[in-house]
Amino acid sequence: MRDGNRIEIGFLLFDGFPMACLTSVIEPLRAANEIAGQEAFCWSLISERGQKVQSSAGVGFEAERSLVDCKDIGILFLLSSPTSVFDNPTAGNGVLRSLGRHGTVLGGISAGVFPLVRSGVMQGHPVSVHWCYEAAFEAEFPDLDTRSEVIVKSTGRYTVSGAAAGFDLALHLIEDRLGGDVAHEVACWFQHPMMRGAGVRQQVPSANAPGTGDSLPPLVSRCVGLFAAHMSQPISIADVAQQTGVTPRQIERAFKQATGQSPSHYYRAMRMKAARQMVVYTKDPIPEIAEAVGYSSVSPLVTHYRAAFGLSPSEDRRRINRFRVEDNAPLPSV
Repeated sequence: MRDGNRIEIGFLLFDGFPMACLTSVIEPLRAANEIAGQEAFCWSLISERGQKVQSSAGVGFEAERSLVDCKDIGILFLLSSPTSVFDNPTAGNGVLRSLGRHGTVLGGISAGVFPLVRSGVMQGHPVSVHWCYEAAFEAEFPDLDTRSEVIVKSTGRYTVSGAAAGFDLALHLIEDRLGGDVAHEVACWFQHPMMRGAGVRQQVPSANAPGTGDSLPPLVSRCVGLFAAHMSQPISIADVAQQTGVTPRQIERAFKQATGQSPSHYYRAMRMKAARQMVVYTKDPIPEIAEAVGYSSVSPLVTHYRAAFGLSPSEDRRRINRFRVEDNAPLPSV
């Protein structure tokens, strides 16, 4: 209910959604209600038809209402796996677009941005995309403004990169509704060390050895940025050196010291990670995936993919699909 006393938040759940993304938002809101001594926030679990939904961990959740019964929801978050779609996309996407037009704030948490964007409600809005879905997301939605920030807000839209970012967003909702003191106390309840906001970038695993710290040296970071910008049309180390104003030898030394790898091996690992995202999270043909990560044919992709992951892209896709069918398992989600 959208009134002066409380904000009602709906969680639209698809099979395969990660439970952590649900609890990371609900729990701080519950704590805020207790601390403030009022029901400032309420919430409900929603599914397309009001049916039971199974999380990525195999735990079932009973929905309290169906999507068509959400006209009184103030904020609606989508939680899903990357491949989640409505059973009736025309009807489901139409309801989301109608809710957005009539003032409901729409949002996606982690892979929930996939069905959110598929509905058509994010045109003209930036989107926070979890790093592990970035290649698959950009392959499906190449024209959208994707961001690496943990929280991205625009008018009537919230997207966050994962469960911890969902907690941060909940703290911002609490601060806006009940003030900074309550938000700070909630953070302390859960020993949440800081409240991240707009502009804070995701932490992404690097090839650093343990103990080397989270941040790459500036030169290496600039090179990695150039690598990332040239996935489909690989850039040479000589060109990277020219664009960064150093020699190729300096780049070699910097990468060896920071990552234990040569820049070319680091670059290849980035391309293989991007390829695997598309193998696992899309249905794109393997030749298209090869082209997307800078190979003119499938053969070298297969060689490098097998070296990185122990099996070919096709074998990897069959393994994932067999796991989903035999164990009735959803796509991995975070």
